Amino acid sequence: MNVVLDSQPAEPGRENEDFAAAAPGAAVLLDGAGVAGAETGCTHGIAWFSSTLGGLLLSTITARPARPLTTSLADSIRAVRSLHEHTCDLTYRASPTSTVLAVRTTAGALEYLVLGDSTLLLAYTDGKTDAITDRRLDDVGTRLRGPVDALPTGSPQHAAALAEYRDALTGHRNRPGGFWIAGPDPKAAERALTGAVPLASLTSVSLLSDGATRLVDSFELSTWPQTLALLSASGPAELIRRVREVELGDSEGRRWPRGKTHDDATALHWVLA
Repeated sequence: MNVVLDSQPAEPGRENEDFAAAAPGAAVLLDGAGVAGAETGCTHGIAWFSSTLGGLLLSTITARPARPLTTSLADSIRAVRSLHEHTCDLTYRASPTSTVLAVRTTAGALEYLVLGDSTLLLAYTDGKTDAITDRRLDDVGTRLRGPVDALPTGSPQHAAALAEYRDALTGHRNRPGGFWIAGPDPKAAERALTGAVPLASLTSVSLLSDGATRLVDSFELSTWPQTLALLSASGPAELIRRVREVELGDSEGRRWPRGKTHDDATALHWVLA
C-alpha cells in the first residue's frame, strides 16, 4: 500500500484539528470544526473529536468490510458520543463536528463516503480526474458570507462579521435545506455522499481537507489535474507548501477573501496502480 500523507496546523504551535490515517485497503480524513470563540460544551476539544472519530471509523471499516460505510460512520459517531456525553454537554451549538472522507477497497471496487466540504480526488487509468466534494456547506455559506468577504481578513470588523456568519451558519447545520456534518447525531451519516468505482479503472485516490484544496477552490490558481500531477510528482507536503506561500502573499484576504488567513491542511495520496 503506497500512501503518502502530510498534515500541518494552520500556524506553528497551534493544535491541528485535522486527522488522517490509512490501513491496508482503507483510508480516512476528517477536518474538525467548531465555532471560534464560542463555548463548546465539550472538555475534550475539536482535535480530540476528529482524531477519536477518525480512528474508530478506520478500525470499523477495516474490521467489518461488508458493513456499509454509512452504517460504519453512524456506529462510530454513536461510539464517540458515548465516550463523552456523560461529561460534556453536546447540545451546545458549538459542540465539536467534523467533515468525513472514507475509502475502502472491496470486491474489485473502491467504495467512498464524503460528508462535508473535504474533497476526494480520483485519478483514472484513462487520464481523467474526478473531484467529489459535498457542496451543501459551500452553497449555504455563499448565501450568508457576503459581509465577511467585504472586509480585510484579520481586522476587528472582519472578526465581528465572521462571528455573526458562523453563528448563522450553525443554524443550518444538520437540517434539511442546510448542510450535513459529523457531530453528536449519528443520523448525519445517512446524508453522506456515497458510491463505488471499479478498482481497475483507478490509478490513485487522494483525500484532501479544504485547507489543502485552496489552490483550486479558493484561489483558482490550479486545476484538479494540475493538483494531481503535483501530488504524484512531489507529494502532499509540496502541495501544502504552495498553499501556505499564496496565503502569506495575501495575508489580509484582499485578493482572496476567506474566513481564516491559514487553515489546517491535510493531504493523503494513495497510489493504487
